Amino acid sequence: MRIILFSSRQYDSDTFVEANAAHNFQLHFQESHLDAETAVLADGFEVVCPFVNDLVDAATLERLHQGGTRLIALRSAGFNHVDLHAAQRLGIPVLRVPAYSPHAVAEHAVGLILALNRRLARAAARTREGDFSLHGLLGFDLHGKTVGVVGTGMIGRVFARIMAGFGMQVLTYDPGQPAEDLVALGARYVPLDMLLADSDVVSLHCPLVPDTYHLIDEAALNKMKRGAMLINTGRGGLVESNALVGALKSGQLGNLGLDVYEEEGGLFFEDHSNLPLQDDTLARLLMFPNVIVTAHQAFFTREAMNEIAQTTLGNVAAWESGTPRNVVTLQA
Repeated sequence: MRIILFSSRQYDSDTFVEANAAHNFQLHFQESHLDAETAVLADGFEVVCPFVNDLVDAATLERLHQGGTRLIALRSAGFNHVDLHAAQRLGIPVLRVPAYSPHAVAEHAVGLILALNRRLARAAARTREGDFSLHGLLGFDLHGKTVGVVGTGMIGRVFARIMAGFGMQVLTYDPGQPAEDLVALGARYVPLDMLLADSDVVSLHCPLVPDTYHLIDEAALNKMKRGAMLINTGRGGLVESNALVGALKSGQLGNLGLDVYEEEGGLFFEDHSNLPLQDDTLARLLMFPNVIVTAHQAFFTREAMNEIAQTTLGNVAAWESGTPRNVVTLQA
């Protein structure tokens, strides 16, 4: 079985080659992003393995189908970058990695909260230059404050348990069934508007589907407690990026931590340090001292990378044997 991995880097090669010892697939690592133009590179490969910012739309899928692609094996949990209707029409199954070290993403979200609250980036830069003053570095105790967790899947539950360990009151919002372990911990499931109004910190851990697109827009930001902190380690499209600048300028939004960004495709996972930043909204956000943006690295731990590789290749092996697993359906 021949597999081509698009948008791959050395760390992908390292983990997938190690995981492949149990399967002996023919792996080909391609640094190019996948889209309708680069799909020609997959000719002759039965399995195509895209990453989160690859464009797997109808045109791409049709070109892949012409080249002999029989399976899309995502190495991500999210699948909003795939046209599932086109894949179904072409008879190409789509598999995903539904969970990989939820601790990785949850802990990164906590790291953003601590870094923003205690002004760690500014403090470290100051002391490196010999400035040991404390002005502008005042934070607040997390203990006794309220955190709102939007989405209580595996990552959201891990995150909520960590924040409860800080002594925070936990409010949760999820249209699905309440997580019994969080309820037992004292978390309260409330409507989204109440969560936004009562939380000192709001953290997003829900998938990007039509109902959650721009879940946090100007209206939602105005419902938040003035000066509250917003964290997004989920998907960029959960937040209307253009609304963030005004909320930060007015002080309605006190701190912002992003590991994902609505227009991150073609930008994140690449070195653009020698080029002017073309995204005006992101450029403005990066100028605020109370904003931290990381380049979609929340998943990036040794444990998560190993699990992604093992699950992705295991998905391919299961499909090859006629017992497919982790199939993405139109109802997912």
